[in-house]
Amino acid sequence: MKAILLLLALAPLTVQVALAAEPAPAATAQICTGVKDRAPVGVADKFPASVGELYCYSLVTDAADKVVQVWIHGDKEVFKIDLPVKAARWRTWSVKKILPGMTGAWRVEVRDPAGALLATAKFTVE
Repeated sequence: MKAILLLLALAPLTVQVALAAEPAPAATAQICTGVKDRAPVGVADKFPASVGELYCYSLVTDAADKVVQVWIHGDKEVFKIDLPVKAARWRTWSVKKILPGMTGAWRVEVRDPAGALLATAKFTVE
């Protein structure tokens, strides 16, 4: 009987610890020339100016309902897109047209809805 009472007394503490230990959202970011069968193709960190378009592929885990991918050329934000997340482990991507004059340093930041940085992919268009 004492064991049952002890278990009942500790049960609320167990629930509180489980709720407090929710995994933090995480993501990856890979720049590639395409996505085939939900996997990145042509992953690199340097691309020719004639590439035409690039993709940012992300594997997202434990995110709420969306992530935001922000494409930045030099220090200027040029494209921002909200991408839905519909499972605890979710693959998603965005695509950006790259014109021949858009050379130089780039990065794509993957953020949670509150703006916290989850991942960054840096690359160069030559």
